[in-house]
Amino acid sequence: MLDHEGKEVPGNRGYKYFGATRDLPGVRELFEQPPPPPARKTRAELMKDIDADYYGYRDEDDGILVPLEVDAEKKAIETKVEEWKAKKQAILHGEAPPSVDIDTTPEEDIYAVSKTDNHSGDEEGPESQKNGNRPL
Repeated sequence: MLDHEGKEVPGNRGYKYFGATRDLPGVRELFEQPPPPPARKTRAELMKDIDADYYGYRDEDDGILVPLEVDAEKKAIETKVEEWKAKKQAILHGEAPPSVDIDTTPEEDIYAVSKTDNHSGDEEGPESQKNGNRPL
């Protein structure tokens, strides 16, 4: 059995309807089947068009975003530095209670080398050679 487009209707087992028999109630439903649902896309088809633009890796290439970010970063740093200085001055003058996040002690230079630093003697110097101590 063929429908009005010339396709074979499923479930007819080779029987063909001609003329007015196509308008019979049971036969009409055979020809008026709903269209099949659209095929679902596979993961590969979905991922096919995803590239660096999707993740925003090339947003800086247009030259608009970077200057805006630099200006916003400078403003943010400036406001935070001003807040920090105001808090530190208030604490030093006793106007505000000391908070946990601001340390009022002077900062120690961790990179300074003092002349009084003695090492454990691992290094060979003229003193170890005078005493007869030689490495093995």
